[in-house]
Amino acid sequence: MRVDFRLMTIAMLFPFAMLVGCDEPGPAEKAGAKVDQAVEDVKDAIEQDGPAEEAGEEIDNAVDRMTN
Repeated sequence: MRVDFRLMTIAMLFPFAMLVGCDEPGPAEKAGAKVDQAVEDVKDAIEQDGPAEEAGEEIDNAVDRMTN
């Protein structure tokens, strides 16, 4: 049985590469967040939420403001 050490090395290092990242969001991530928020705003304008849904969104927004 022949072992391809290059493939094995890549397979072993891939999980470690996934753990390495930046702390600050880049411009693409910031733009994506703005697009997500715009889609949510349009969705909220079209669909009327009940009081429980609105309260849940308020809580989510408060948590987001505290963590960012």
